[in-house]
Amino acid sequence: MNKEIAVLIPAHNEERTIGELVSELKQKFEIVIVVDDGSSDKTGLLAEENGATVLKHSVCRGKGEALKTGFSYIIKNLSGTSAVLTIDGDGQHKVEDVVNFEKAYRRNKNISIWVGKRRIKGTEMPFIRRLTNISMSILISLLSLHWIPDTQCGFRLIKKDVIKNLNLLTSHFETESELLIKAGWKMYRIGSVPIYTVYSEGKSKINSIGDTVRFFKMLLIIFFPLLLKVKGWKKRRILLI
Repeated sequence: MNKEIAVLIPAHNEERTIGELVSELKQKFEIVIVVDDGSSDKTGLLAEENGATVLKHSVCRGKGEALKTGFSYIIKNLSGTSAVLTIDGDGQHKVEDVVNFEKAYRRNKNISIWVGKRRIKGTEMPFIRRLTNISMSILISLLSLHWIPDTQCGFRLIKKDVIKNLNLLTSHFETESELLIKAGWKMYRIGSVPIYTVYSEGKSKINSIGDTVRFFKMLLIIFFPLLLKVKGWKKRRILLI
């Protein structure tokens, strides 16, 4: 039973898969945390019944906010934890692959973030998603100053000191990219771990237009932090008027 690594699952309406996922993870890890991001189904209940610590958002705030809620809980409450394993709640990732992360984590202590690397060629990954993954991986690798073959993979192992030292500003899927870019800028080393991925016929929760816009907004925010100050000044000015 691994007590050193806490598992974090951001989940929104995942009652179909969350129970079995938590049950399998609890056989390997003492601490499994599910952040129920405003689900309208039994996601939170099933996660709790299978042994997870459940943190709840009253409304859906986005995957990034769910991750940040989990990170904050781990930093404040789990002093004995040295790393966080993030995994999606939709059953896309196979629990057997956590062994690859554990081995990599123990083998090379100089790496601060391990990112899952899905096999793309010869799989059932839709063509558009395949093209997006490749192009985004190239772009984020350039921005983070690290080669990361699969930047869009949410299956990751992150050392606790990384999440302590990063100020994440975004709220949705772009938060995972923000984390890699900012970690790279702080000179944390980033590695990759081969994983197997199950591609279901279910519709992706990523909004191709909305999340693309959010991604480029994120780039503006982190490259031009003065924009935040200007935005805050405008809000204060409106209040004063």
